[in-house]
Amino acid sequence: MLQKDLPFTQAEFDRRLDLTRTAMEAAGIDLLFVTDPSNQNWLTAYDGWSFYVHQGVLVPMEGDPIWWGRRMDSFGARRTCWMAEEQILGYGDHFVQSTERHAMQDLAGRIYALGLGSVRIGVEMENYYYSAKAHEVLTEMLPDATFVDATALVNWQRLIKSDEEIAFIRKAAKISEKVVQTAIDKAEPGLKKNELVAEIMRAGIAGVDDFWGDYPAIVPLTPSGLDATAAHLTWNGDEMRKGEATFFELSGCYRRYHAPLCRTVYLGKPPKEVLNAEKAQLEGIEAGLAAARPGNRTCDIANAFIGVLQKHGIHREGRCGYPIGLSYPPDWGERTASIRPEDETVLEPGMTFHFMPALWLETWGLETTETILITETGEAETLCDMPRKLFIKD
Repeated sequence: MLQKDLPFTQAEFDRRLDLTRTAMEAAGIDLLFVTDPSNQNWLTAYDGWSFYVHQGVLVPMEGDPIWWGRRMDSFGARRTCWMAEEQILGYGDHFVQSTERHAMQDLAGRIYALGLGSVRIGVEMENYYYSAKAHEVLTEMLPDATFVDATALVNWQRLIKSDEEIAFIRKAAKISEKVVQTAIDKAEPGLKKNELVAEIMRAGIAGVDDFWGDYPAIVPLTPSGLDATAAHLTWNGDEMRKGEATFFELSGCYRRYHAPLCRTVYLGKPPKEVLNAEKAQLEGIEAGLAAARPGNRTCDIANAFIGVLQKHGIHREGRCGYPIGLSYPPDWGERTASIRPEDETVLEPGMTFHFMPALWLETWGLETTETILITETGEAETLCDMPRKLFIKD
């Protein structure tokens, strides 16, 4: 029997499966096909860089889940999934990137063999990893089945973290502290941005103590000056310059769990408008954290932050945060609740969010963020220990 280094106890995986089946029953789903690699991992512990081909997890209402994917990746599933080997199914390479056949033809045959060819099947329609072609072929091959949109059904079950998961996020937070401190310490005029990012990546993979670093779901975002007016630019080979702000949107990652942390460094003497914005932002963050209490709503956090900005004459639109935890590229968010004025998701202990009250203004950007944990009582706990300020290197 293969020795497996499972990240969690069997009781934890059983808890997740029970939550998922309760949600399936409520949605009238008999068989769930999960393609999001984060959801696959959450249910089975499967971990591999194979999400560029068709793969997924079948969750029937009874029995263990079934991992299905490319045959060469089935050996990785045997090494990482908690289920027995007979629950691992692989299809041949002749299906991969073929114009004559499609992997969903193999999956349909597997579903028929399970006696589930005419049931209600839930699929993640709004998902990076489930293509329009895949859905077309699967529905054609299973004409007697009824297909149900199960987008984010598993994601919502992940919203409240177990103690085991929170322990992993705390480890990721320690790596985040190291990564962001490395970025701040190394930043200086004349340093090429790609060289700085190389140091950032090294710090993240090296990890902290015995907490080894995994690859984060988002690459380092490190724009400077006018580039920092945009939220999602990466890096180039330009030198850092005096008189510019650079924000670092980074996260440590431990066994696929994240704890995003953003800080901004200014090389030189910042103008008064930057310092005034920093003051407003920090005051707004304190107000948002005070509102991040069990029983309140995600909109209460956003409104508290935005209300402070308005008093300072700063207009801010868009989300101010999202749930985080286990994830794969291209996003470390969980794609469920949002910290924004119109979202009324009730906060419960064990929820973890990236509280992201960043400011992107006309000529510069300022990101100061926290990964937060909703506690049993009182305001949220910030999981990273890093001074909350604009870092000035004059």
